[in-house]
Amino acid sequence: MSPQATGRNRKIQFLPLVLFTLLFAPCTSALAQQSDKIPRIGFLLAVPASTISARIDAFRHGLRELGYLEGKNVIIEWRSTEGKADRLSTLAAELVRLKVDVIVTGGPPPTRFAKQATSTIPIVMGYDDDPVASGFVASLAHPAGNVTGLATLAPEISGKQMELLREIVPKFSHVAVLGSASQPSNPQALREINLAGEAFGVKVQYLETRVPKDIETAFQAASKEHADAVLVVTTPMLTTERKQWIDLAMKNHLPTISARPEYVEDGGLVFYGVSYTDLFRRAASYVDKILKGAKPADLPVEQPTKFELAINLKTAKQIGLTIPPNVLARADRVIR
Repeated sequence: MSPQATGRNRKIQFLPLVLFTLLFAPCTSALAQQSDKIPRIGFLLAVPASTISARIDAFRHGLRELGYLEGKNVIIEWRSTEGKADRLSTLAAELVRLKVDVIVTGGPPPTRFAKQATSTIPIVMGYDDDPVASGFVASLAHPAGNVTGLATLAPEISGKQMELLREIVPKFSHVAVLGSASQPSNPQALREINLAGEAFGVKVQYLETRVPKDIETAFQAASKEHADAVLVVTTPMLTTERKQWIDLAMKNHLPTISARPEYVEDGGLVFYGVSYTDLFRRAASYVDKILKGAKPADLPVEQPTKFELAINLKTAKQIGLTIPPNVLARADRVIR
């Protein structure tokens, strides 16, 4: 073969390689840019961040455990209503416009508005009392939509709370229960309380508290029937108006027990319930899976695995109650 022919063959062989490089170079560049894109997390809160700083710190800690550093390889868009519930819709829509990769919600109201704002952006619930009853997921095992995350669904907590009241309150025979049947998770909790009451020989006085004005009426009824303690079943209204019922419990020297840590921090006597900091730490693992390609519909909602006991000794002293040493020894946190 002549030298000229050999040269032509080399040019012919080299041409497809050049074409291949030219054709796929833009794709390679786009993929590189996509892989370099810093993921963006939207975090939607219905309360000031300062009021749940422990939960936010736990979420950040969970992200760090998985290799995410805020401001370096992940961006978090924090949005809080600062206690103004009517801003939730606006803030949820704002996160959708920012095209965040995933939205984390700090409770049931933010989840509801985030779900209304988007059916495509994945939503991770920091917690919800009963996501199925709330209409957020089809089932815990198969969410079937764009929402998944953590649930606080643990009705057995109510029975344990009754046990604690038996240990703490002398001659415990009558408990007043504040709650609302309209709250999705409350009916099941009330059934557990009634079962525990029957087992322990304790009278259960259920007092429906749907609106703020019901609180004072409920305490009047509890006092009239000589209740020995008050068990508070969580509702949004009782959370918002906790100062009112805590003050009334103090005034009437009534021990209280509840399943929300903020209640005992604000003067309630005992908190026994789900560890919310653990839930928010675990929420980070959902974010990680979603950022790596998992679909919310394929990620089962997890139920609580860690529980906490907190006791406010200042409140105990104010209402003239001595907490038994064996109960104090089991407490995860004591407020002195």
